[in-house]
Amino acid sequence: MEGLAPLEAGFWAQGLKVAGLDEAGRGAWAGPIVVGAVVLLPGAYPFRDSKLLSPKERERLAEKVKEVALGFALGVAEVEEVDRLGVLEATLLAARRALAGLRPPPEALVTDYLALSTPLPLLAPPKADEQSPTVAAASILAKVHRDRIMAELDRLYPGYGFARHKGYGTPEHQEALLALGPSPVHRRRFAPVARAPLRFPEGGEG
Repeated sequence: MEGLAPLEAGFWAQGLKVAGLDEAGRGAWAGPIVVGAVVLLPGAYPFRDSKLLSPKERERLAEKVKEVALGFALGVAEVEEVDRLGVLEATLLAARRALAGLRPPPEALVTDYLALSTPLPLLAPPKADEQSPTVAAASILAKVHRDRIMAELDRLYPGYGFARHKGYGTPEHQEALLALGPSPVHRRRFAPVARAPLRFPEGGEG
């Protein structure tokens, strides 16, 4: 974003309160989808996409987001909702939940390629988290919150490595799935999970 006007600059020039939204966990095999929503004042802080940050930097900057944001909120779509609705609809559901909890309510939106149905002015280009400090701030909150959830799921369902790979499809995760079968927090509609032998009772906790 250095040297470039942020995506939301036009909205800010109109005096609008702009919310940036971004998700974490959309492509994972396990765990929820989390959407962050953040309203920043112009020039509040040059946040960068969470994927460019180390875990320690993300933790530090998550606190910075909360300190400088005009408002922030998180929305979560649980595993059963991802399986029932599909990834896109579950992501939209989490986004609606985040927006519903956002105070002050936004007057314009910028998302990372997420085409929300909304009466508000909306920008939803790809890679918005690289072009918008507001979306980058939302990505940081979403990633930090979801990583904490996955660390807790690692405690509840040991052996899968959730605290390390965060539910994404790594070789370690694949091996654990084949050895242990899907846990109750795996997304059963995802092909690698569906192919794994069952060890836990359907719909229950082991």
